Amino acid sequence: MSKPQTAILVTGAAGFIGFHVSKRLLDRGETVIGLDNINEYYDVQLKHARLAQLTPHKHFRFVKLDLANRHGMRDLFADEPVSRVVHLAAQAGVRYSLVNPHAYTESNIEGFLNILEGCRHGKIEHLVYASSSSVYGGNTQMPFSIHDNVDHPVSLYAATKKANELMAHCYAYLYRIPCTGLRFFTVYGPWGRPDMALFIFIKAILGGTPIEVFNHGKMQRDFTYIDDIVEGVIRTLDHPAVSNHSWSGERPDPGTSSAPARIYNIGTHKPTELMRLIDVLEQALGKKAEKKLMPLQPGDVPATYANIDDLSRDVGFAPATPIEEGIPRFVKWYREFYGV
Repeated sequence: MSKPQTAILVTGAAGFIGFHVSKRLLDRGETVIGLDNINEYYDVQLKHARLAQLTPHKHFRFVKLDLANRHGMRDLFADEPVSRVVHLAAQAGVRYSLVNPHAYTESNIEGFLNILEGCRHGKIEHLVYASSSSVYGGNTQMPFSIHDNVDHPVSLYAATKKANELMAHCYAYLYRIPCTGLRFFTVYGPWGRPDMALFIFIKAILGGTPIEVFNHGKMQRDFTYIDDIVEGVIRTLDHPAVSNHSWSGERPDPGTSSAPARIYNIGTHKPTELMRLIDVLEQALGKKAEKKLMPLQPGDVPATYANIDDLSRDVGFAPATPIEEGIPRFVKWYREFYGV
């Protein structure tokens, strides 16, 4: 009897990054099992529309399941021929973690433990999982480096992402599961998340309502276009984490380990002023924004800026999309999708 083709499990497949990663993997001939719980954190119809792009593909199968469902997750890994995992499902959002903290422990802690246990018992070849630039928290030395300590989170969301990195390290150390964490910097592009600034700005500008510009516009973000992110995720997936044999407990390097565990920043290495982003958006829309200047919000950080040297060296990551190209593409998708 022929052995079934091994599959890549992509969690959060109905989400923004998970959808794009699944699509790219299918395009290159992989078999993908997409998992999502289709929660109502944002517009469920957008999630279904993303899934509708994937489900016709003969090598894609969708599983509706909550990460926190311990038995369901155990059965999934026991029943499916999963060889690698791209774990992108999580309860996202910094500000929402101030209102609904338990959603973060259920999905990002309990759910992640179920992923790790599945990888352990399923003898998974490589786990690539989403961390976040928010783990840098109170750090102000720029650009943010994976070789700096990140022990001062300023939101529960960030704390759960830091916890994921620590949990993955334990499993890499104890069970020799190659685990790679990617600290995503602000991701944008077609099929994006409606809770992200760019999406909110477009909707407001086209609707003629003011946009809220936090920290009086003095925000900087490392805005990274979705195609660049996907390229980095897949290159990382193809390079399982390895031990750093020169790692020393005398001078512990936070970015590598004696275990097959790695952490990388994935961004553009080019921070953009929020006001510059708004300028480019106004040009793409052909309409001026009415701006309402606001203070910095609790849990937010004024600037993010990624050092991507390690990811570039190890997998050849080279982001290629400036906001001057990425934002018009996003605007084009938005107008087509919403018919405006």
